[in-house]
Amino acid sequence: MRKLIVQQWVTVDNIAAEEDGGLSFVSGEPFSETDTSAFKTSVMGFIDSVDTMILGANTYAQSKDYWPHAAEQGEYGKKLNNLTKYVASSKLEDAPWGDFPAATVTRDPAATIRELKEHSGKDIWLWGSLTLMQSLLDADLVDEVQMRICPAARGKGRHVFEDRRDLKLIEATPFETGVVLLRYEIKK
Repeated sequence: MRKLIVQQWVTVDNIAAEEDGGLSFVSGEPFSETDTSAFKTSVMGFIDSVDTMILGANTYAQSKDYWPHAAEQGEYGKKLNNLTKYVASSKLEDAPWGDFPAATVTRDPAATIRELKEHSGKDIWLWGSLTLMQSLLDADLVDEVQMRICPAARGKGRHVFEDRRDLKLIEATPFETGVVLLRYEIKK
């Protein structure tokens, strides 16, 4: 069965979105075609392990004007742009993605994830989208949380988890960029 993997870029003080919703702390991108770092290998390995991305409406709004035109992101950008995408929204009617196939709007992301998990394919990637993440955690649909800890602190902002969660560490990998990848399985 396919897994739903949440990926969050966070600060060392566990901030996943600054007070204004920004992510100025994210480091380690874009990738040049000549980059052979372990960090790039890890990120490319992850994107190769998924074929579907789900985003909340806010993350979609922040991403739709940048990513379809992000030539500087090289192969990573091409792969990201070609993923099958779903946007969880109660208001959007459509979700264009530049010249790439549009995302499918879902009014019931939990039902959509349940259905996607039943079909064959690679894993499903929930990108950012803290409110959506929380609702999918509450629906017991998240299998793994990947946090890319950036070498920065912000003090204030939104945390990854809003309530108590028991997690099982499955990987902890530091990179030369100062980013540390922490992968956790959600204990059920």
